Amino acid sequence: MPFRDDFAWGAAAAAYQIEGAHLEDGKGLSVWDQMCREPGRIWQGHTGDVACDHYHRYAEDVALMKEIGLSAYRLSISWPRVMPDGVGSVNEKGLAFYDRLIDELIAAGIQPWVTLFHWDYPYSLYCRGGWLNRDSSDWFAEYARVMVEKLSDRVSHWITLNEPQCFVGLGHRSGVHAPGLKLDMSDVLLAAHNTLLSHGKAVEVIRDTSKQPCLIGFAPTGGVHYPVSDSPEDIEVARRETFAVRPGNVMGNAWWADPIFTGKYPKEGVDLYGHAMPKIEAGDMEIISQPLDFYGINHYQGIRVRAAEDGSPVTVPLDDGHPQTAIRWFVTPEAMYWVCKFIYERYGKPIVITENGMSNIDWVSSDGHVHDPQRIDFTQRYLQQLKRAVEDEVDIRGYFHWSIMDNFEWAEGYKERFGMIHVDYPSGKRTLKDSARWYSTVIATNGDNL
Repeated sequence: MPFRDDFAWGAAAAAYQIEGAHLEDGKGLSVWDQMCREPGRIWQGHTGDVACDHYHRYAEDVALMKEIGLSAYRLSISWPRVMPDGVGSVNEKGLAFYDRLIDELIAAGIQPWVTLFHWDYPYSLYCRGGWLNRDSSDWFAEYARVMVEKLSDRVSHWITLNEPQCFVGLGHRSGVHAPGLKLDMSDVLLAAHNTLLSHGKAVEVIRDTSKQPCLIGFAPTGGVHYPVSDSPEDIEVARRETFAVRPGNVMGNAWWADPIFTGKYPKEGVDLYGHAMPKIEAGDMEIISQPLDFYGINHYQGIRVRAAEDGSPVTVPLDDGHPQTAIRWFVTPEAMYWVCKFIYERYGKPIVITENGMSNIDWVSSDGHVHDPQRIDFTQRYLQQLKRAVEDEVDIRGYFHWSIMDNFEWAEGYKERFGMIHVDYPSGKRTLKDSARWYSTVIATNGDNL
C-alpha cells in the first residue's frame, strides 16, 4: 500500500470563488469585487457576488463532502470578510461564518486545512499601496493572528498563501487578474518581496499563537518541465528548467521557494534582475525562511523538454491533437511525477498536492446525472503518477482535488467547470458528478484501486 494510512484525501476551494454574499454581514470589498465592476475584465461580465452561495449553503456542501468521503477539505478565508478594512476592527459576523464552517467540517469527520490568502486582498489596503507597501507584511500578520486565535483550537493545518506567482505575476505584471496592474519589474519584485515577508511573518504568528501543535506550508504553482526520456541528460535539463528564473516574469518555482527554504534568492535571478531587485533589509531573509512543515504543489500541466548536444534545453512539442482540457491546458500526467521528484530533491520537505484537476464540458444529462469520464480518466492518470512518486520514496502526505464544486474561475467567470460537484448557478442546485462517486472509491481504498 504506497499511500500512508493517514494520507489526506481531499478537495479544495477558495472563498471568493464559492462564497458569494459579497457585501453581506459587514464584509468589506476585495480587489476582486472591484475588478468585477470594471467592464471587459471578466468573461461576459460575471462576478463573484453570489457565486455558489456557499456562505448560506455551507452545511449542504459539507454534507456532500461527507457523502464523497473526503478526509480533508482545503478552504480559504476571505480577509475582508473578517476584517473589512484589512486591519483594525474585526467583523464578528464574518468570523462567525468560519467558526460554523469549521465546526460543520469536524462534525462530518473532515479535517479543515485553512489557507489564509487566496487572492481576495482587502480593497482598503490596496488603496494604501497593497503588496507594494512594506507594511503589507504587518497587515497580513495582524490578520493571521485574528484567524489563528479564533480557529487554532480546531485547525491544525495552515497554508499561508496560494499561488503568489499568480496574484503577483498576473495581478501586477500582466494585469489579467486583480488588481489588474501592469507594473515594471522593479515594482513587481518589490510586491513579491513584501509577499514573501508576509508569508514569513504569518508563519511566526501561527507558530506563536496556535493553541495546538500545527503543520504549516504554502501553496505555490510554477512552470514544470519534464524529460522526454529517462536519460540523465534529459532529466537534468528538465530539472534545471523547472527551477530557472526567466526575464520579465515571476512565474517560476525557485524565485519563491529558495528564499523560504534556503534563506536566499537564487543567484541566477539576482544577476538577471540586477537593478530591479528590491531593497532587502537586515533580517528580511530570516523572517522569510521560517521553517515549514510541507510544500504545497498546485499542479495541472507541464512542458516536455530534452537536452541538446551542448546540454541546453529544447522544448519537445506535443503531438498534433494532444489531449487538452476545456480551458485548453494540456494533459501531461507524467509531469506530476517529475514535479514531486524535483521539488522533494531540492527542498527535502514533505509534499502535499494542494491543487490538481481539470475544467471539463459538464452539464446535467437528461438522466439527471453529470457524466464526466474525462475528469475520471485525467485524475486517475495524475494519481497514478503521484503513486509512482510515492513508490520512488518521495514523501507525499496528501492530495486535494481542484475543485470540490464548479465555481467562479477568476477572469474566466463561470465559463470553466472544475468541480466534482456540478452547480446550476441560477438555482444553486448541486449534483454529484460521476467523478465524485469515482473519487469516493479511491478514498475508500486509499488509492489501491488506481
